[in-house]
Amino acid sequence: MAFEHGSYRFNPPARNHGSFEWSGYLRDALPDDRHNGYVQVRVEGHDAVRYYGKQRAVKFMHHSNWSGAQRYTDDAYLRVCRDTGALRPDNCTLEQHFHYTGQG
Repeated sequence: MAFEHGSYRFNPPARNHGSFEWSGYLRDALPDDRHNGYVQVRVEGHDAVRYYGKQRAVKFMHHSNWSGAQRYTDDAYLRVCRDTGALRPDNCTLEQHFHYTGQG
């Protein structure tokens, strides 16, 4: 799996629930392996959420993640994984940490 042309932003409290908003293209880099891929996103205090791609294709993704218990999100984690099935652990990239510093 490859995640390409990715971008993100931390929204202020008044816009989209103060969310971590991200987008990019999830590409199946090994189309003949018969495994699907996904982007896994986790915001502070919550379990990770999976957004599945499409086998043998490129899928554009644009999502927002937030914590309903907070006014805005300032910590988020994202990684890309290959779903290898129930019997083996998934292959995942290292988790990328995003932190809003209040600047910019």
